[in-house]
Amino acid sequence: MTRALLIVDVQPTFCEDGELPVPGGNEVAFRIAEHVLAHRGDYRQTITSQDWHIDPADHFSDHPDFVDTWPPHGLADTANAALHPALLAALGETGPDVAVRKGQHAAAYSAFEGVDEAGTSLLDRLRAAGVDQLDVCGIAESHCVRSSALDALRFGLSVRLLTKLTVPVTPESGQSAREAIAAAGGELV
Repeated sequence: MTRALLIVDVQPTFCEDGELPVPGGNEVAFRIAEHVLAHRGDYRQTITSQDWHIDPADHFSDHPDFVDTWPPHGLADTANAALHPALLAALGETGPDVAVRKGQHAAAYSAFEGVDEAGTSLLDRLRAAGVDQLDVCGIAESHCVRSSALDALRFGLSVRLLTKLTVPVTPESGQSAREAIAAAGGELV
């Protein structure tokens, strides 16, 4: 059994003062950074995903419905698309073991839709490292964290959602995400 930590979209764009803020985003970023400092050695790999939009087609809208269309966010090569400064500091000079970016040219919610700098998918990176268990945390629990956890389960990985290390857009959407992850076989810890 080999466990990795997947940190989903902990970026300023999803924190207070970002383009698409999630309440509690900054606070959870600091808690995740503390978790990385305390537990990085418990994981085979520490993985980050980022929304990294170059031209995401109809994912952006001037009149977003906040279901299928959104205000511009996670704009590639901007400070707000970078990893949160607290997380960067916790990861240190080496950074994450694996970094994937998603949504360059289309909507992408799951980290499993992302690729690393070499174009390798997250699933291929996990399989190459022998990872079969994944702890998942990040922003937002109701959207990209949920999609990432459900994809991991669909791909046969054992998943634990670190509930104190994620925040939803709303409490109701967070509860729905937790129920969906648990119903698919994920563990809430």
